[in-house]
Amino acid sequence: MKKILILLLLVAPLSMLAQQKFGYVNSSEIMQLMPEFSKAQKELQELEKMYTTEYNSLRTELEKQGAEFEKMQKDSVPEAILKNRYEQLMQLNERLNQYAQEVSTNLQKAESEKMIAIQTTLRNALDLIGKEGGFVCIFDIAGGMPYISTTLCEDVSSLVKAKLGIPANAVIPAKK
Repeated sequence: MKKILILLLLVAPLSMLAQQKFGYVNSSEIMQLMPEFSKAQKELQELEKMYTTEYNSLRTELEKQGAEFEKMQKDSVPEAILKNRYEQLMQLNERLNQYAQEVSTNLQKAESEKMIAIQTTLRNALDLIGKEGGFVCIFDIAGGMPYISTTLCEDVSSLVKAKLGIPANAVIPAKK
C-alpha cells in the first residue's frame, strides 16, 4: 500500500505538468510584421534624412569657409583677420561635431521610444493570449532560449498575429 501511495505521489506531479499548456512565439518575426513597426521604421528614416540634410548643410558651410580661409592665407590677409577667421572655423567645426553627437543620441532615443511602444503592444497581446488560452508560460524563441520542444509547446504565433490584426500568411518584407 505504501508503494502505491509513493508511486502516486511521484506520478501525480508529472501528470499535472503534462496537462499544463506551454506556448512559444518568435517575437522578432511578429514585431516586423506589425504595422506599427513599419510606421516606426519610416518615421525613423525620415528623421534620419532630416538630420542628414542639416548635417550636410553645416559641413558644406564649413568646407566653404575653409576654402575661403585658404584663399585668404594665399592673398596675404593681415594676421588679425586670419586669426579671427580661424577661430570662426574652429567654432563651426565644434558645432558640427556637437550636432553629430546630438543626432546620434536623438536617433537612438527615438528608436528606443518607438520600440518600447511596439514591445508593449506585443506584450499586451501575449498576455491576452496567455490568459484566454490558459497557458502557463509562453516562451520567446527570439529571446535566445537554447531549446524549446515544438512538440510539447504550442506555437501561439498565429494567435498573437490574429490579436494584433496581422494576416496569418503575412511575411516579413525584404529590406531595401
